[in-house]
Amino acid sequence: MVETGDVLVSTDDRSGIRREYPIVDGKPVLIDFDNSVVDRETVTKTKGASEVARNEYSGPAGLLKRILSPENRNTRANIAKLREMLHSLPQPARVLVIGGGSVGRSLNPLYDDEKIEIYSFDIYASPTVQFVADAHALPLCDEFFDAVIVQAVLEHVLEPQKVVAEIWRVLKQDGLVYAETPFMQHVHEGAYDFTRFTESGHRYLFRRFRLIDSGVCGGPGIQLMWSADYFARSLFRSRLAGKIAKLAFSWAQIFDLVIPRDFAIDAASGTYFLGRKSLDTIGPRQIVSHYQGASG
Repeated sequence: MVETGDVLVSTDDRSGIRREYPIVDGKPVLIDFDNSVVDRETVTKTKGASEVARNEYSGPAGLLKRILSPENRNTRANIAKLREMLHSLPQPARVLVIGGGSVGRSLNPLYDDEKIEIYSFDIYASPTVQFVADAHALPLCDEFFDAVIVQAVLEHVLEPQKVVAEIWRVLKQDGLVYAETPFMQHVHEGAYDFTRFTESGHRYLFRRFRLIDSGVCGGPGIQLMWSADYFARSLFRSRLAGKIAKLAFSWAQIFDLVIPRDFAIDAASGTYFLGRKSLDTIGPRQIVSHYQGASG
């Protein structure tokens, strides 16, 4: 690739096809615009700004945000487990963060770890990414990363299976993946919200990975808060009314500490998967026997 002004030029060695990628805010935008929801003209005009408003919270607003969206204890424990596994490697671990436009929940210990090299991208430019890309077609070589993190992203892609196939491709042999994806959350980020997964469906999405652990990263209590929010905003046609209702039901998340895991799985706000790249693939019968909920 050759940088020319505000454009990065690439020529395919085999086909001879020449492609030009814009550079915005110092970040190369490595997207095949003909096959992406991202529009070249919009990216250039906005200098890679996010299509979705992303607010910064501080002071009283920050406190309210922490009450309504607290750090999840399962996420914190899972990231600690992943970090410990990466520390067992003989060299600094290369970790790819998909959707890293902002630092995800409980990920700061990985970003601050001198034994871990973070590579981060999103479909918009931000101080925390090295490049802009579409996860359906990663502009990265095969078997390069020791781990991939995809947190609260797969609901926002059109073809989750294609993204997971790309994750598998760029991971080293026995590389690790950690994913968190909504199950019973309502629509967020508007036009860029497409799909949801049960815990079993999430596991099957990662069927080419060996299971290390999976479960709930947001329980029925958090889901009840979401429901109160969207019920009120729908009834009163007001986002503010929704936030007031969500605050009024903030007590519900306390019960996630005592709800049994199998019942939580059937009514989870979100689920997680921690796995290792494998040459084996689980089949339909295996995913049926995998079910861990309480509805059977």
